Amino acid sequence: MKKLLLASTICLSMVGCVTPSYNYTPTTQEISKPPVGEVTKAYLGDHMLTQGVFVKQDAIYIDKAYRLNMGYDISPGYFAKQGDSDKYEQYKISSGVEAGRIVPKLMAEPVHVLLVRKEDNAICVMSSLNQVGACNQEVNFERRNWETANKNSFQQTLIYNGKVGNKINIGYREFSSDTARPAFNNDVEYDLSESKQIGYKGALIDVLEANNQEIKYKVIRSFK
Repeated sequence: MKKLLLASTICLSMVGCVTPSYNYTPTTQEISKPPVGEVTKAYLGDHMLTQGVFVKQDAIYIDKAYRLNMGYDISPGYFAKQGDSDKYEQYKISSGVEAGRIVPKLMAEPVHVLLVRKEDNAICVMSSLNQVGACNQEVNFERRNWETANKNSFQQTLIYNGKVGNKINIGYREFSSDTARPAFNNDVEYDLSESKQIGYKGALIDVLEANNQEIKYKVIRSFK
């Protein structure tokens, strides 16, 4: 009873309280890029071939760090949408690659949801007690589509690591739940004087041109 009274008192002293909404559903799609047969260029460190299941979702992107009121800092990155209420768009706090962060300072309540107030696009936070506060109209953000890995998804990718002499180095990476799996990472060298075609895990690529900065190629077959 005391906890309920305390929560009610805090809510009255803040902007208000909001119930978390989970009425937004992202889309899931299989992706294989670049398309088979398309001549493509990749630079050192770029992905040459990517295949897997991705989640495409509405998100906001904050491009730099901001200090909010009441002891909260926002670091740059994406915040994926989880729902809508009457007054707020609601965005979840995640730990994925490219995700933004909200860091509470000492004595500040942990943050449960990031909010965009519809009437003025102010950024607010919702605490673990569903309190709304720390609203700031000076935070710049963009609404974007954000492609991420599903918790149960699996991706494969080839990465260009450069050329020495006639040999090129290609990195193979597997990702599960948007996290690299070290046991399934591998770097392979291919001697172009022996063949201009390189293959790994069923994928087959025609190398058209290559140097230590970039590679021009065509995908003949994607991963199996």
